[in-house]
Amino acid sequence: MPHMAADELQIGLLGCGTVGSAVVRLLQTNAEEIHRRTGVRLRIASIAAANPSKPRDLRLDPGILTGDARAVVADERIDVVAEVMGGIDPARALLLEAIRRGKSVVTANKQLMAHHGPELFAEAARAGVDLRLEASVGGGVPVIQPLRESLAANRFSEVVGILNGTTNYILTKMAAEGWELGRALEDAQRLGFAEADPAADIEGDDAAAKLAILTTIAFGTEVHLDEVYREGIRRVSAQDIRFAEELGFVIKLLAIAREHGGKIEARVHPALLPRSHPLAAIGNELNAVFVRGDAVGEVMFVGRGAGGGPTASAVVADLIDVARNRRAGTHGRIGMSALRREPLRPMEETASPFYLLMQVADRPGVFARIASIFGEEGVSIGSIVQKSRGQTADIVMVTHTTPESRMRRVLGRIETLDVVRAVRNVIRVIDGE
Repeated sequence: MPHMAADELQIGLLGCGTVGSAVVRLLQTNAEEIHRRTGVRLRIASIAAANPSKPRDLRLDPGILTGDARAVVADERIDVVAEVMGGIDPARALLLEAIRRGKSVVTANKQLMAHHGPELFAEAARAGVDLRLEASVGGGVPVIQPLRESLAANRFSEVVGILNGTTNYILTKMAAEGWELGRALEDAQRLGFAEADPAADIEGDDAAAKLAILTTIAFGTEVHLDEVYREGIRRVSAQDIRFAEELGFVIKLLAIAREHGGKIEARVHPALLPRSHPLAAIGNELNAVFVRGDAVGEVMFVGRGAGGGPTASAVVADLIDVARNRRAGTHGRIGMSALRREPLRPMEETASPFYLLMQVADRPGVFARIASIFGEEGVSIGSIVQKSRGQTADIVMVTHTTPESRMRRVLGRIETLDVVRAVRNVIRVIDGE
């Protein structure tokens, strides 16, 4: 078992890359301020690094760095294990072992929590230790703790977020500069906002992992990453963004969790967002989470969602929370010991307005054929813009709210028409309701 001195917190750090190094620097730089606020000295007792001999711009006592992560977890001196190594294995096994040894854990690992969060919550509840995960969603944006504690009296109806700074930067530049996605992505990579392989961002996987965690926290129901519908931004064009602007919208990659009719839905996809919506103004690499609760109303959290400094800020805040708990003689303030397990609402049962961009033959009777399909399937059209290009025309349509299943039937029929050259894109619309 860890030692029980209440005036010191001995930390075992798993990972010493960008985030791990930033955690070390932050704990050293603000050591006195943290001690003044908490009455506890936070000390790093051991650090597991993939390459312990690698030169690092850190002030570390001899012997602190090791290549053996299991030895860090097993170290009797250590009170709390902070995991910033990433990946599912061996992180899962290491944190489970730490919990079973009676150590609190702090993690910044969104993939681990999105896949195995309920398991870790249950183990921490059984062991009576803290499990803190603020850094796993939104980096430095505080949202997990407010949902679990400050807003715990609320029944949430909606949590909507811009949870990926890379795609938000790309869409912001496309709108501001008129660029296509490829050029905006290259700019994001040049600035370090996007990885050399940006697939996890562009395809919506990163945002989906974060949404799985947020939905679990906000609605108290087990949500696994593979249950979250996701659709990335690869099909979004500069033309879509221009038409959206003409209609009074911006395009964002949104992560949406809602309770509707007693079922929870969790989905990530591009969306047309009214310019009046609070999230519409969130630009560049910023992240934001918009929450609607029955008592508090609407609340939004905004900040930088990635990078060493912001993520380290959240990790150290969690460590401070663990230190305060220990000083007060309490453990296990996790509030997640009674998760429900219910199926999520299937995507085809959700409903929204839809934006469609089609290229069609520019001749009489074409639109009548298209409109008749909408009418036969019971989908009401809210607005239409047609722009002739000579032999072809672009048609932009926005429907009224309609079930996803109906919209899929409409698309299936439209794509078979000989007068439809291409359905360029279909994007869901957030109607503000």
